[in-house]
Amino acid sequence: MSESEKLSASLEDYLETIFHVVSEKQAARAKDIANRLNVNNSSVTGALRSLSEKGYINYAPYDLITLTAKGTELARDVVRRHEALKDFFTKILLVPKNEAEDAACKMEHAISPNILDRLIQFVEFVDICPRGGADWIKGFSRHCERLEAGGCENCISNCVNELKEKKDLIQNPEKSMIPLSRLKTGEKGVLSSMEGRASALRHLKEIEAGPGNVVEVEELDKESENLTIKIKGYHLILRVEDAEKIMVVPF
Repeated sequence: MSESEKLSASLEDYLETIFHVVSEKQAARAKDIANRLNVNNSSVTGALRSLSEKGYINYAPYDLITLTAKGTELARDVVRRHEALKDFFTKILLVPKNEAEDAACKMEHAISPNILDRLIQFVEFVDICPRGGADWIKGFSRHCERLEAGGCENCISNCVNELKEKKDLIQNPEKSMIPLSRLKTGEKGVLSSMEGRASALRHLKEIEAGPGNVVEVEELDKESENLTIKIKGYHLILRVEDAEKIMVVPF
């Protein structure tokens, strides 16, 4: 999107809200949006007209509101920015969820694509680096709370021990590779290889996902045999049969 087409923070908030309501109800009404954003009806009407004129939503007074393809694409990008910031604040900085939510809402409109990608990559790095992980983050928390001064000797010792335990995995990751379909809900793995139908891999290639990226299983719908995954901040849906041909190293 060019600078001249860039939406204001307020309109992005409206678009993001419409996206969430439509995801839940298939369509939105003006009163749904007013309730979610805690604004009056006249403000909603003005915003909806503006978004409609710009081609982001299908809107007519008193009718249901839906997103256009253009609107869906931008809304997903706004949601991705919001979730990436919130994940960084809560999972890395250990900021309380309510505070993280408020900060993400304010910062999502200003963060550049490059900084956003770096932020997501940093969270992945902390996840998979042998020197990172939950213990490393807890050490940061203790540092912030002034509960522990130094402590580097114990940290280094623990790191060396963990590296010894993971040496074989680091040197021979193929021994631990499993199909993505075998990860359970909430589990993560590092993408190792992608094979299968071109149509199934299209969305992964569109977001330039590949070996080295962290993938998380969010939901398995056994009835439809669909797997919802999160990778590079994007939410994608794969058929289980296609996920069987994508290999990951779990951690």
